[in-house]
Amino acid sequence: MRAWLLDRIGSIQHLRLGEAPDPVPGEGEVLMRVEYAGLNPADRYLAEGLYPAKPALPHILGRDGCGLVDGQRMVILRGEAGVTRPGTFAGLAAVPADCLAPAPEGWTAEQCGGAPLVYLTAYQALTMWGELKDAAVLVTGASGGVGTACVHLARALGHQVIALSRSAEKGRRLREEGAGLVLDPSERGWPGRIREFLGGRKVDLAVDTIGGELFPRVIESLADQGRVSCVGRLAGPVPSFNTATLFFKRLRIGGVSVGAYRPPEARADFAQVLRLLGNTGKTPLVDSVWEFPRLPEAFARLAQGPLGKVVLKVS
Repeated sequence: MRAWLLDRIGSIQHLRLGEAPDPVPGEGEVLMRVEYAGLNPADRYLAEGLYPAKPALPHILGRDGCGLVDGQRMVILRGEAGVTRPGTFAGLAAVPADCLAPAPEGWTAEQCGGAPLVYLTAYQALTMWGELKDAAVLVTGASGGVGTACVHLARALGHQVIALSRSAEKGRRLREEGAGLVLDPSERGWPGRIREFLGGRKVDLAVDTIGGELFPRVIESLADQGRVSCVGRLAGPVPSFNTATLFFKRLRIGGVSVGAYRPPEARADFAQVLRLLGNTGKTPLVDSVWEFPRLPEAFARLAQGPLGKVVLKVS
């Protein structure tokens, strides 16, 4: 089968298009003929050696995907595909059967290939602290895959949504998707504008995909007893942070990992995701779709900051 192979750790540039043996499903697994696969920052982190997993080489990346299993289109909800086992940047993938679900009704194949994991990540980030009612939710990196999913789901849960994006055009689209306020994080004083928008209140929950120098400003925007769900670190490590803020404001910070889902939990939460989206009529945003030989260009697009998911057409 055709596959993108990572021969050595260090850079996404070490990927090469080649041939790999067809996978043989083991006990409890099925063979998926991959149609579309979504790209994620985690793919790059693993290629650069920044991920805890250290797979055997050559390795096939790709955590997201949809494809045909016995003629039925299925989507991947969780598992170790693309992490500790070969992933979806290949024509075929052996996938645990209990990690799959039927393709959602009304979703295109491109949406099926790129969206399930980011929506499960967003749902976990929004609900991991227990039930929040009429909350103010801040979403950093709001135009990315997890970001747009958070905007959709937070609005569907009845929350006010404040989105951060550096692009005016993306900001306009985020407002159409449900954000009540969109701010440019490069502008000084944006936490104060949130308070103005909320009538003097601060944010109850922040979903952060960025980290880096932005993180202390995210903490500044939180109300007393506020929470932060950490999903990513696109801007790298946090350079400095006054931990006294945590106990003075009684804040809580937690990490989100879609890989921590057990199969029954993943299926149950995905059903909730589809119910919420069904109530609002929203569907996943796909930024662009790339032919299989153009995976390096697709990763370049991901690095530019897409609006929604970047998807690879596998077959």
